[in-house]
Amino acid sequence: MSVNYTTPLMPDSSPDKEASVSRTPGEATPPPPASGAFDARSIDLGRIECLQILNERGEVDEGLRPDMDDDELRQLHRAMVLSRAFDARMLAMQRQGQMGTFAPNIGQEACGVGQAWPLGGKDWFSPSYRSFGAQIIRGWPMDRLMTLWDGYHDGFPPPEGVNDLPFSIVIGSHVLPAVGIGMAMKRANDPHCVVVNFGDGAFSEGAVIEAINFAAVEQAPVVFIAENNGWAISTPLYKQCKNDVLASRGIGYGVHSIRVDGNDILAMTTATREACERARNGGGPTLIEAVTFRMSLHTTADDPTVYRDEALVDPWKERCPIRRFEAWLQRTGRLTSGDADTIRGECEQEVLDARETFRAQAKAKPREIFDYLYASNPPELEAQRMAYLRRLDRKGVS
Repeated sequence: MSVNYTTPLMPDSSPDKEASVSRTPGEATPPPPASGAFDARSIDLGRIECLQILNERGEVDEGLRPDMDDDELRQLHRAMVLSRAFDARMLAMQRQGQMGTFAPNIGQEACGVGQAWPLGGKDWFSPSYRSFGAQIIRGWPMDRLMTLWDGYHDGFPPPEGVNDLPFSIVIGSHVLPAVGIGMAMKRANDPHCVVVNFGDGAFSEGAVIEAINFAAVEQAPVVFIAENNGWAISTPLYKQCKNDVLASRGIGYGVHSIRVDGNDILAMTTATREACERARNGGGPTLIEAVTFRMSLHTTADDPTVYRDEALVDPWKERCPIRRFEAWLQRTGRLTSGDADTIRGECEQEVLDARETFRAQAKAKPREIFDYLYASNPPELEAQRMAYLRRLDRKGVS
């Protein structure tokens, strides 16, 4: 069955940028020409497949709507609401001095939830540091994520039985290990896949491009999610690259590529599900560019008002992934406004319960900070340790 996507590249793109691409799901790539021969096949790098199913007015293209029952749709909605509740509470805790530096995800909930939703327990996930919505779906308890963000090492290792890598602070460094896992899967005939996400800023790192190239050559079962939120901390996309359609980079490496409305939970779920199925079935890697917007801070150490006109944020409030999905669910009778209020209250209580669990277990052990560097401390480090312990004694710190 051929599927035709004809959509503007995204609401923030200029109106003359449109793409219409017909494709057959699972369609095989033509074989390369004989070695040394000139490849006369036509190559069109300007036509990027685009997908939007749920627009910012809460209207769905029924021809593209994924086959999900009402219960699954409501679960998707709840997952995004829980992600935002966690986000808001973590930001409040940081401002109150109860949490370490934190990277808010407000407005990008569809990206995180949509990319994790199609994954099974034996698939792998390699997150960046703005991926807690996906991590919650993958089985990370919220109190563990709080422990992680507050700087306790106990929070970093994935929970038992969760095939995730710890998130990476070094920009783009987690993408190569994810491809390594995918290459190992292929060699072991493991019929699963790896999803790895990164931001537009990370896409300017050489390691990410190297990873995509390795995955393409090896036909590794890896799904790359490029979360294009417009800003690499204070650097806007137009200062990073001339071509703002990041999906086109994948085509240059022979990777199936698609540009998706990253604030459309149905499109994100559909695109990721198709990419995962392609990877599991031997079709190689996929690059998904999720176009969204960083509505809040890069991290709590950042002040975007210094470098960004806040008027840029206003249009994206209307493109809120939760608002548009709720509008459609309510219009179609799958959710009432009362249901939505109840879900928000339940999610807020879940986060508060997690906070109490976190507070009960997050006990600092300042006397141990020198204990895990060397089997036997060098003399200068031992002198520092003793001076530090004497200072703790004077302050009455146990």
